[in-house]
Amino acid sequence: MKSVSMSGSLRANVGKKDAKQIRNNGQVPCVLYGGEKQVTFSVDERAFTPLVFTPEVHTVDLDLDGQKFQAILQELQTHPVTDKIIHADFVQLIPGKSVTMNLPIKTVGNSAGVKAGGKLIKKLRKVSVRGPIEKMAENITVDIENLGIGQAVLVRDLSQEGLTFLTPGNSTIVTVQVTRNVAEEPAAAAAAAKPAAAAAAAPAAKK
Repeated sequence: MKSVSMSGSLRANVGKKDAKQIRNNGQVPCVLYGGEKQVTFSVDERAFTPLVFTPEVHTVDLDLDGQKFQAILQELQTHPVTDKIIHADFVQLIPGKSVTMNLPIKTVGNSAGVKAGGKLIKKLRKVSVRGPIEKMAENITVDIENLGIGQAVLVRDLSQEGLTFLTPGNSTIVTVQVTRNVAEEPAAAAAAAKPAAAAAAAPAAKK
């Protein structure tokens, strides 16, 4: 799994007034959970770009006034009007300790249903999983090579060693839907067969 480095400053004061001042300075108030103690700090808002504007998942190497932590971004809070980041929660990564992450779905293969004229519909972009960081992958791979028209891959069809899937098992990840052209072909074939069947039955009726 790829990693992003972020440098920040420890916060001496915690409160709404202090948080507002931090935001006015272009910084984001943050909290690091999961370790021996909760750590409050601030990071330049621009440092979040490689974490937010990407479909990939990264671990984060935090450097807070010389103190180093490995973490993952757990939650972002944004302003309802401006979409500016106003708060971030991180979870410290400890070897062997389970964490919860949202991993992106990556489909591989050429669906048999798409080859037959169906349309591939992706319902889920990410799935929630829990397990030790050592077992986390950059994505969850879904093979759709044999996926036919009308078929779907559900979360319960997935498996990844060492990970527990938290997204409901009956959630659809990807499916192949019938397109209008595919639906019209059987109807056209049936319509063409009717005159042929009637013509074949006509001589028999004259006898």
